[in-house]
Amino acid sequence: MKGGFKSLMLQKAEVSRNGKRLLGPLNLTLATSGITAILGHNGAGKSLFMYMAHGQFTPSKGSVLWNDLSAEATRSCRSFMFQNAPLMRRSVTANVEFPLIAQGVAKPDRQTRVTTALEQARLSHRATAPAASLSGGEKQRMALARALVTRPQVIMLDEPSASLDPASTKELEANVRLIADSGVKVLIATHDLMQARRLADDVLVFGGGSLLVQAAAADFFGQPQTGPVADFLAGRL
Repeated sequence: MKGGFKSLMLQKAEVSRNGKRLLGPLNLTLATSGITAILGHNGAGKSLFMYMAHGQFTPSKGSVLWNDLSAEATRSCRSFMFQNAPLMRRSVTANVEFPLIAQGVAKPDRQTRVTTALEQARLSHRATAPAASLSGGEKQRMALARALVTRPQVIMLDEPSASLDPASTKELEANVRLIADSGVKVLIATHDLMQARRLADDVLVFGGGSLLVQAAAADFFGQPQTGPVADFLAGRL
């Protein structure tokens, strides 16, 4: 995506399986900066939205466009961090460096970029440690460094702090805020409403495979909600 991230636009985008519609139709244009929180109960469609937006599969109907190009054509401009990120039985540095080796980046540039990513993730002191020796919070920060090392324009996080303790969650959130402040667009799927309050600039709420709300975070959390959104916020969904 030359010139940086300018827009994500979904037009009548749907996901169907065996004749059953699971998500959509979705019509939305996403903010070009800051942090977008993706909210909704289990099965609401959050992950399907994230995967489709990233280009991991093509919508059954409609389109997903990043800067007017297909999601598949622009995947290299984004990084996706899964809830349980894969771990290689090698050092922290080797884990973070792997995407650059796969891309054919020259070794001197790899070393510089890995050093910077580890500094951003506050893991420089663990660079030579076996990845398996990291705590849960450190493993998630290593996964974040691995996502950052390719210098993405957009980073997508799927429940990154779901299994972390409060202190580790706080540290991860600090990293996410720094990433957004550096100009990288962040999409984060989360069940943690307080996390969304702390981080989000804007909010998408899904329910039953439909987009229920798209709003600025200040408006969403500052105004009374009704219907299924109120049920979700009250913990009834």
